[in-house]
Amino acid sequence: MTDPYSVISTDIDFALRTFGAGPRPVPAELEYDTRDPYAVAVVLHAGPSAVRWLFGRDLLADGLLGRCGDGDVRIGPAGDPALVVVELSSPDGAAVLEAPAKEIAAFLDRTYDVVPAGSESDWFDFDEEIEKLSYQD
Repeated sequence: MTDPYSVISTDIDFALRTFGAGPRPVPAELEYDTRDPYAVAVVLHAGPSAVRWLFGRDLLADGLLGRCGDGDVRIGPAGDPALVVVELSSPDGAAVLEAPAKEIAAFLDRTYDVVPAGSESDWFDFDEEIEKLSYQD
């Protein structure tokens, strides 16, 4: 039997907004794993290690159209309509990044081709996830 799950990923160049200088390029990947159909990950390659952020697929999609997000991740259109701004914050620091909106939209289209909006629960085994929780101390 073949595994019905899949991972969709794409390389994308983000740019780190800096004060007093132009944006600095940050190579990254966007990832979507159908085993976690509600989420997308961005893996940022800045320096010697990678930083992985996980957030809602709907948040990324909504951020293409208008500013949204509450907490650690906020996304919205930039002043330049070709770009989207992704703001990340944690106790260790914060970053404001921009990325090409068309590339993010194309990535999202690929994820919706595999798991259409509204069908995420068909890919998520709630009973299995609850069972995992019962084994944690």
